[in-house]
This record gives sequence, structure tokens and C-alpha cells, in this order.
Amino acid sequence: MTPAARIAASIEILDDILAGENAEKRLTNWARSNRFAGSKDRQAIRDYVFSILRCMRSCAWLGGAGLENPTARQLLIGHLRSQNAELTDYFNETSYSAPLLEEHELSLSTSLKDAPEAVQFDIPDWMLPLYQHSLSNTCAEALRAMQKRAPLYLRVNLRKSTVEQARNALQKEGIETQPHPLSPTALTVLTKPRTVINSAAYRNGLVEIQDAGSQKISDILPLEEGMKVLDFCAGGGGKSLAMAARKNVEIHAYDINQTRMNDVQARAERAGVEIKIAEKEELQSSSYDLVLCDVPCSGSGTFSRTPQAKWDLNEEKLNGLIKIQADILNEAYAYVKTGGILAYATCSAFHQENSDIVNAALSQKAGLKLISELNVPPSSQSNGFYISILQKN
Repeated sequence: MTPAARIAASIEILDDILAGENAEKRLTNWARSNRFAGSKDRQAIRDYVFSILRCMRSCAWLGGAGLENPTARQLLIGHLRSQNAELTDYFNETSYSAPLLEEHELSLSTSLKDAPEAVQFDIPDWMLPLYQHSLSNTCAEALRAMQKRAPLYLRVNLRKSTVEQARNALQKEGIETQPHPLSPTALTVLTKPRTVINSAAYRNGLVEIQDAGSQKISDILPLEEGMKVLDFCAGGGGKSLAMAARKNVEIHAYDINQTRMNDVQARAERAGVEIKIAEKEELQSSSYDLVLCDVPCSGSGTFSRTPQAKWDLNEEKLNGLIKIQADILNEAYAYVKTGGILAYATCSAFHQENSDIVNAALSQKAGLKLISELNVPPSSQSNGFYISILQKN
């Protein structure tokens, strides 16, 4: 495909995403329907789409849409302008190009210096005060970090490998990595990130794909040999796997949506660990030494990885999530043994989903004590996340 044809395809895909389609699903369907497109074409189009979703407001501003609802064409023009590209190289008379540029598109002169602050940071207006309140003097740095593509991070599975052994195995396949400061098991992938899932190191369970922040959450949990542990909102089981790799503990994984855990057993087998899938009835007749609640949240610390979620979120949805989070923490409290640990975690940057939820629980339950908490803002080094360690007395 020519550069112009890639732009035209990106406009087509973005039109459907703006109309409400899921970005990943739309890209997959496009690739299946356009077999002529090579891997480099598909990746280039994917990069256009996700770069624009991360920076949609600034692309719209530079593309001439201002604060109004942008078209996909305006977003692509704005993105190319942000890269100082020559627009006529991408809108021309080559095969499968988008229509030629009109005079007003060629003469665009808008600058981000004139744009409102929320546009410059590529977030909805209503979110900016939440970030400012929650992140204070780290707000600008955090929002800038989420405008960029996040690196790929791996967790070394200490059940099967040391960090150096895993790095050497990856290096043999041309995948260079370096240790990450946030966790002793974390690696940042420096080269060939898209080949990781096909590497022998991944297939044999030496490494798992996991954000460095998620690994830090697992590191903080006060695990001891022989503990009975419940991963209460397990999802795909990433933190269950990380806990199982750290200590010999009995791990039960539960999620209200059981289909989210479809791959947990296969992942556990690959990692060489055992994880039991728990049913709701079992929880009600059990008690645990440690219960981890990695609750559903806004994802406001992860928008570099999940940019479409940033535009799908609104105040009503956020308030709904806050109620769910409080309910989950209250329910999980009942599953913790006296003297046991209740850990509450999110990938949110907002106090409303983090310390506010925990403080409310502390005020309502006399038997609950805060041991420690950690709030890490989004950065170029990891997703943003929050964790508190509570004890049931």
C-alpha cells in the first residue's frame, strides 16, 4: 500500500470507531477483509488509529475541527500536522488515496499554543479537574506520558527462570530487554516487541506480559508461605500468576464474569503454577489469609494503553464505578480471616476511586486498619496505580 492508501484506510476505520465501534475489533475486521495489506501496512494503519485515539483532541484542533466533533479526515490531517508531515504526500492522486486536499485544509494555521489546556493534554474537559486534584504537581507530566505509546513490559516467572536467564533466552531471538526499576521481575522490551508472544521464552512460561505497575502491586502484597489467597476480581489472572510465582501459596481466582478467566488455567499451566478457579458458593463458606480486590475502575492511569476508554468514560459511568468499588470492598471484607489482609487496588489516578473508597470503608468498619498505601501516577515508566493494604482485626 502507498502512504496515501494507508491514510485512506485509516480514515475509513476511524469513521467507524467514531460511530461507536471498538477499535481493536474494527482493525481486526479490516485486516480480514483486506488480505492484500501486508503486515507493515496493517501495523502502520494500527499506529495511525491508536496515535490519534491517544491524542484525539489535539489532532482535531490541528485538523481544523476546533472544539467541535471532528471527522476522521480532520483527525488524520491534524495527526500529520503534529508530525510536521507534508500533507500533499498523503493526499494526492495515487491509487486508493483519499480525496485531494481542499484549499481550507491546505491553509490551516492553528497552533496548540492557542488551544485550551484539556485539548493540549488530550482529555475531556470534565476530567482535567479530577487529574489536577488527584495528581497535583505531577499532573502535567502524567498526562503528557499518556499521550505517548507505552512500552511493552514483561514479568519474569521466577518459578522457571532467573531474570538473566530470561533476558538471555529473549536475546537469542533478537528481543533486547532491560531491567525495570519498579519491580525486580520487570523487564522493558527494547526491540521487536511484537515478536514476544511467538518467542520460546514466552511459550515456555519464562516470561509473561504484564505492566510494571501491576507487578509492583503483586510485590507489595505481604505474602507468606502456606497462605490461602483469594484474587477476588481476577480477570485474566495476571496478578494470580504473579503471586503464585512469588510464594508457595494456595491461590483461588474469582471473577463475577467467569468468561474473563477462560485463559487462566492455560496460562497457569504454561507458568508451572496452580490456580484454582473459585465459584461464588465456595467464597461464602470460606475465609482467606489475604484477599486482593483489583477492582473495575475508570482506567484513568492506563489511557496510553487503552485510549478509546478515555473517550467512552463519562461522569455518570465514573459514579457507577465508584459505587461498584465500594460494594466490592465491603463484600470482600467478609471473606478475610480475622487478622488477615484485605488489599484494594486500581489502575486509576483519581482519589475518588482510591483513597476515598478506602477511607469510607475505614470509617464504616471498626475492625479494619490501614497498614500502608501507595499511589503511583501514570508515567513513561508504568501505568498509574493505587494499592492499599488493610488488616481485619
